[in-house]
Amino acid sequence: MSRYDLKIFSGNANPDLAREIASFLGVEVGDARVSRFSDGEIQVKINESVRGADVFIIQPTCTPVNENLMELLILIDAIRRASARRITAVLPYFGYARQDRKTRARDPITAKLVSNLITVSGARRVIAMDLHAGQIQGFFDIPVDHLVGVPILAKYFNEKGLENKVVVSPDLGGVTRARDLAERIGAPIAIIDKRRPEPNVAEIMNIIGEIEGKTVIMIDDIIDTAGTITQGAQALMERGAKEVYVCCTHPILSGPAVDRLANAPIKEVVVTNTIPLPPEKKLPKIKVLSVAPLMGEAIRRIHEDLSVSELFV
Repeated sequence: MSRYDLKIFSGNANPDLAREIASFLGVEVGDARVSRFSDGEIQVKINESVRGADVFIIQPTCTPVNENLMELLILIDAIRRASARRITAVLPYFGYARQDRKTRARDPITAKLVSNLITVSGARRVIAMDLHAGQIQGFFDIPVDHLVGVPILAKYFNEKGLENKVVVSPDLGGVTRARDLAERIGAPIAIIDKRRPEPNVAEIMNIIGEIEGKTVIMIDDIIDTAGTITQGAQALMERGAKEVYVCCTHPILSGPAVDRLANAPIKEVVVTNTIPLPPEKKLPKIKVLSVAPLMGEAIRRIHEDLSVSELFV
């Protein structure tokens, strides 16, 4: 047991997840108020002592991304100036992760910029969940514990007892993730080969692997506008799949995503609560799994200076 106090704080991005993690750890969410001045500036008030404490700030930088990012940075700064011993930024979802490299001339690498901002604000460690690109860990000049959602998804599908199943990656870049899930649930994999002419626009090309007559589980890290997933589901059904399940860690579900998922030939969409789903996005076919036990255990191990690597297995 650490001799330093463990404190959990949260911004406005996902307070329900913060409370769930705090409950797992047997503590209360810290007394902090994040509000707005009349001109929209963010005001943070920490209403309890954090001097010498081991502080974990739970704040996914999901929609509205810039608002939630600024809340995180100001919370970190406020707690640093209040003499916390160590501040860990807990990012169930890391916004700007898809801007991780230059694909055209004069492109920014915004994921690196955001990493710098979090570090400079005073964070001394980061816990992140399913970064879109693994190399983002190296963008930080502080330790990063990168948790993955596949074990949570695999446990759910193992408990469902599906038969004659196959795991499908919606693109070549997701093959490693699909293989991980396939090994955990004892299934072969298939791959959808597609090209993307512009952002959020995908064109299905062909399917590599045997899917006819099988129960398909299509996995991705993010579902944003759901174009890739719903086109993939349609193509799989046209090529003889028995039924299609879809799963991901981060349900962004922006723009037409909810309508697309509602009308697609998908039996169930399994997601986690890294990003909160408002009532209008909670379709009957969406199943939400909690990441609180995994993130809570990572926090406990870091606080007690124990190994976190066992959680990556």
